[in-house]
Amino acid sequence: MSLIRISHYLALCGVASRRQASRLIDCGRVTINQQIATHTELIDSLQSPDICVDGVAVLAPQEKQYWLYHKPVGIDCRLLINDPSSLIHLLPQTPRLYPAGRLDKDSRGLLLLTNDGELTQALMHPDFYHTKTYIVQVNKPLTPAFLTKMAQGVSYKDVQTRPCSIRSLSDFVGEDTFEIVLTQGLNRQIRRMCQALGYRVIDLLRTKLMDVELADLPEKTMRPVSAAELLSLTQLSESTLVN
Repeated sequence: MSLIRISHYLALCGVASRRQASRLIDCGRVTINQQIATHTELIDSLQSPDICVDGVAVLAPQEKQYWLYHKPVGIDCRLLINDPSSLIHLLPQTPRLYPAGRLDKDSRGLLLLTNDGELTQALMHPDFYHTKTYIVQVNKPLTPAFLTKMAQGVSYKDVQTRPCSIRSLSDFVGEDTFEIVLTQGLNRQIRRMCQALGYRVIDLLRTKLMDVELADLPEKTMRPVSAAELLSLTQLSESTLVN
C-alpha cells in the first residue's frame, strides 16, 4: 500500500500543484467519499479513491504532459470556469493541464502547461530561486538610477524584492525597454517595482523560464516541450531540491 497525503495525490492527478491543492482543501472544495476532506487525509495511490473537486470526480493519475504556450494579453491564468477570459477555456479537457506559474492578465509570453504537480511545485516555490526572464517597455526613457535601483531590489508596501539582473535594450529596441531576470514570482512584481520608482509598464513579455525559451512560438499557440527542454527543467529543479 502506498499512502500519501491528499494534496500530493491531487497533484499527481494533475488537478493542481500541491500548494494549489492545499488551498482547494482549505476552501472545502475537495471531498472524499462525499465527505469534506482535510489535510490529514491519507490516500492509497494504488487504488481509485472517490475524490471530487467542486463535485467533479478526480480521475486517476494520467501520463505526464508538458506544453509551452504563448499567452496573449487578455487571458487570465486563473482557471475559473465562469470567466470567459480564463485560460481554462483554451485548454484540452484531457489531460487536465494547468500553468506552472502565472502571468497577469495584462502580460504576455511564455507559460509552461503541465499536469505534473511535483515539477510545478518545484518551479513555483519561492525558495528555489528559479530564473524567469522578461522584456519590459515602460512609459518613459530609462535612467542609470532606475536600472541600478531595480537591480538592487525595490521596496513597496511590505515587500522587499530580491536583487536581480537587468540591462537596458536601448541599443536594440528603444530607450524605454529593458530585460530583467527575476528569481521571485510575486504578484505583479515587475509592474509594482516600476511603479515604486515612478514608471508605468506599457508592455511585459516573458521570454524564458530557466533555460526554456519562448523563441519564435506564435502568440496563442502551444507546442510540446522537447526532450532536451524537459531534461533541463527537471535537472535544475531536482538539483535545487537536493541543495
